[in-house]
Amino acid sequence: MPHQIVISEFMDLPAVDLLRGRFDVLYAPDYVKQRDQLLAAVRDIPALIVRNLTQVNRELLDAAPRLKVVGRLGVGLDNIDVDACAERGIQVIPATGANALSVAEYTVCTAMMLLRTAYRSTAAVAAGAWPKAELGRGREIAGKTMGIIGYGSIGRLSAGLARPLGMQVIGNDINIPDSDPIWSATGVTAVPLATLLAESDVITLHVPLIASTRNLLSAPNIAKMRAGAVLINTSRGGIVDEAALVAALRDGRLAGAALDVFEREPLAASPLLTDVPNLLLTPHVAGITAESNRRVSDMIADEITKFMQSHA
Repeated sequence: MPHQIVISEFMDLPAVDLLRGRFDVLYAPDYVKQRDQLLAAVRDIPALIVRNLTQVNRELLDAAPRLKVVGRLGVGLDNIDVDACAERGIQVIPATGANALSVAEYTVCTAMMLLRTAYRSTAAVAAGAWPKAELGRGREIAGKTMGIIGYGSIGRLSAGLARPLGMQVIGNDINIPDSDPIWSATGVTAVPLATLLAESDVITLHVPLIASTRNLLSAPNIAKMRAGAVLINTSRGGIVDEAALVAALRDGRLAGAALDVFEREPLAASPLLTDVPNLLLTPHVAGITAESNRRVSDMIADEITKFMQSHA
């Protein structure tokens, strides 16, 4: 009997077991790195579950003529050819909102770390150095301005965490008019992008990678940022010009930055991003915690179950 569901990346095991109790499931999280095996496995399946690395492109869709639904363990869809899926009547189901709190917590935590600077001292202190004067010039987050680019669920949760810490929050979203009541309801002021860049101590990105956001933070816009500001990108690689960012970090115009996402993932060895002390790199994990993985996995397991039962 052919499998009904293939899961090509890691999923919370209780959710996998829930699906196994209802369907014939192939849980093969290594298939994200084994393209030939994946293409063979999807030949007769109606359902596929992926994260952000499995490329659901025309090649895969051609190999899966019976595919009806793709579950995305996350929200970004840039690894899924949504237009090609629509052409073939394949439904794409993202786990909208399930990891938003994890990303928002990462954003605020990372902002505090970048402003404080003290957390770079582990190796030096362990080696017997005592860089107290150098690292004692960190800044508090209270009284600073956070600029949020993209005011969807993650942006709003980030604002909700930042304001009680004493931050002023401003935002920009080309899809939300300045007159929209969501701004006043959440205590955030909508401003033009140029104003946000110039007035923010912390800038955080929460927009999809589309034509209008590619290289949104390029050299000209990075140059408009307030001196000493910090930048956090948990959205998608390609939104920030990494070379221009590193240049601004090295010459001291920006105090720090954190990149959780990159143009190509997994990130290959990068001389550009190596030995930049005020740059924090993480491997696309802002939205992944034990709790969010359960929420994301449970949501997709539930949605795939509903779809499969309604299309039996």
